[in-house]
Amino acid sequence: MVDSQYYLPNDIGISALDCGEAFRLLSPKEQLYAHYLSRAAWYGGLVVLLQTSPESPTIYVLLQKIFRKQPPAQLEAVATAAGLSSEEYQAFLVYAAGLYANMGNYKSFGDTKFIPNLPKFKALVWESQAYKENPGEIETLWNSCSHFLYSLEDKQKQLGLGNKGITTYFSGNCCLEDAELAQKFLDSKNLSAYNTRLFKKESDGKRCYEVRLAAAVKKETPCSMFEFEDASFSVQRGDYAFLMEKVSQNLEKAKAYAANENQAKMLEEYIRSFTYGSVDAHKEGSRFWIKDKGPIVESYIGFIESYRDPFGSRGEFEGFVAVVNKAMSARFAQLVSSAEVLLPELPWPTAFEKDRFLKPDFTSLDVLTFAGSGIPAGINIPNYDDIRQTEGFKNVSLGNVLAVAYATQKEKLTFLDEKDKDLYIKWKGPSFEVQVGLHELLGHGSGKLFVQDDKGKFNFDQAEVRNPETGELISSWYKGSETWDSKFSTIASSYEECRAECVGLYLCLNKQVLSIFGHEGEEAEEVIYVNWLNMVRAGLLGLEFYTPESKSWRQAHMQARFVILRVLLEAGEGLVTLSEITGADGRPDALITLDRSKIHTVGKSAIQKFLCKLQVHKSTADVEGGRALYEGYSAVTSDGSHNFLQFRETVLLRKEARKMFVQANTQIKGELSQLLSSEYESSAAGLVQSFIQRFPEDAEEVEAQLLELASRDMGPRPTPPTQMEMC
Repeated sequence: MVDSQYYLPNDIGISALDCGEAFRLLSPKEQLYAHYLSRAAWYGGLVVLLQTSPESPTIYVLLQKIFRKQPPAQLEAVATAAGLSSEEYQAFLVYAAGLYANMGNYKSFGDTKFIPNLPKFKALVWESQAYKENPGEIETLWNSCSHFLYSLEDKQKQLGLGNKGITTYFSGNCCLEDAELAQKFLDSKNLSAYNTRLFKKESDGKRCYEVRLAAAVKKETPCSMFEFEDASFSVQRGDYAFLMEKVSQNLEKAKAYAANENQAKMLEEYIRSFTYGSVDAHKEGSRFWIKDKGPIVESYIGFIESYRDPFGSRGEFEGFVAVVNKAMSARFAQLVSSAEVLLPELPWPTAFEKDRFLKPDFTSLDVLTFAGSGIPAGINIPNYDDIRQTEGFKNVSLGNVLAVAYATQKEKLTFLDEKDKDLYIKWKGPSFEVQVGLHELLGHGSGKLFVQDDKGKFNFDQAEVRNPETGELISSWYKGSETWDSKFSTIASSYEECRAECVGLYLCLNKQVLSIFGHEGEEAEEVIYVNWLNMVRAGLLGLEFYTPESKSWRQAHMQARFVILRVLLEAGEGLVTLSEITGADGRPDALITLDRSKIHTVGKSAIQKFLCKLQVHKSTADVEGGRALYEGYSAVTSDGSHNFLQFRETVLLRKEARKMFVQANTQIKGELSQLLSSEYESSAAGLVQSFIQRFPEDAEEVEAQLLELASRDMGPRPTPPTQMEMC
């Protein structure tokens, strides 16, 4: 019997992101700018299929061909003729919606595979109009992906490197040792891994690696062959070439409607980046993006978050386009204005804080388009350490995502005492708004990295700055091209999310912060209580995303929240209690409680000490100490005062699927951009319908190119260069 965690339930929550009014209030020029940015994002978002699993592009193309011939409403009769019940047809639609929403057949939040919850998938395909019109093509697609559609072999169950799971950031024969060697090579050439993938072959016992850069052009880099530590490396442009070209073409069209010079120069640099595979060009575009203060239409695009690279260095493609929500943005602007007063409250010495706080934009946005594997609640970007440390960043909170993603039904609230449930429902939204604001602005936006640059210059006083944990002078730092991601690699993303979450918990105790968000007195205390309660509950829920077989975490944020739960449990004095109980249905259950009277004392002290340790290890590039600290708290065992492996079984028994979102499409009618959203209902069928209409002009070409790109990943690797060709 298949474990239910590998199915998406038929009643999974699906909500439409409402941005109709925000879009209508834009000027015609702004609407056209938003339209072409959205087109660029959607084309680029297809890259994620190629970044997720070998079979994802083929499954996507198969579904698109079926639904283009017969949309969900028409296909239902075909399903009945094929012998599917209404529940089985709904399971088919939910699977398709899940593949579109996650841009692949692995969950974007948790990296677990999901498979169709119906045995008659093939019967439906064979009854479809697409099969009847082109049986050879559809049968070829089916034969190419059908085994992996359902396969739950151990390695297939989750994303991972080597024998731990599936990844397409690396060829299937790569392991951690290969990833580490490639990172050393990239560092030696001052190349970023963000827009790369790594493919390996062996020739006469020698390791030969191909580093592929995402780029529209397919020419080799000026000096593309290298010898490095008894291996050969070739650096090749042209990964995802067709899609990178489509992104660049639409960014070029958007440039004609840019509101100012910063937007135009930003797009020029993005185009250069996606054309030639240059991360430096993307950095330059990001600099112009930071300078574009308070735009009406906000956007960002590129290889951004490294959560799903098992090594933690390569970025997944994403692109978003959104419209500013002015009322909520005013609160965030106030938080930004208070940042210089709040930063000294953080529990590390001033030498560990940036030399000056570069006030960023912090806006609340209504999402028009978010292309990628999932939609977050808030973002702090760019992720380039050198820019964030000295030039600045932007924060965004995605208002229309928050509005629908975190609505909670009382009957579905797990692991809380009955007396906490009503409070939780009432204050979760407001408290999460505070947490997101602090997490993004003062969490990701705080803290200094100690660096010695290529010229030997230090950005801190070696003779004065001491480690607050030991009292000794600083003895380690980042050197040359080393970055946070390249040094801390596999734990970097989760560790940083944990640090930002701790900043949110710590600073939400500040009355000034709560006042900015309109919370005073007793109301402010309720917000604090629910924010902390939400965090410890999330830590328990995080166990869903732990894999005991490989002793690995599949989701950075949930690992971070589990670590915080462990820290607060360790604080003792009855601050947090976690108990195994029997539920009303007679099945195993759990209860987590928080003593609100001890948050400001026991809780604050525990977070204060832990947060300081996190920052010190990060600032000083102390990988060994940071890894020991973080992996110690991340351990899920049956030992000690809590049997977390048993709690994990209870969490899996009572878990609820993560919501999916239906997004609008835009189209050009005459000389104006128009929004297509009202026709998409908040259902699996509505989500499918939105994707049928996403690429109206060139769907067949896009699908053919996706299959070609996927086949290249599985094709022969280049032969190693001769010694004469080496650089």
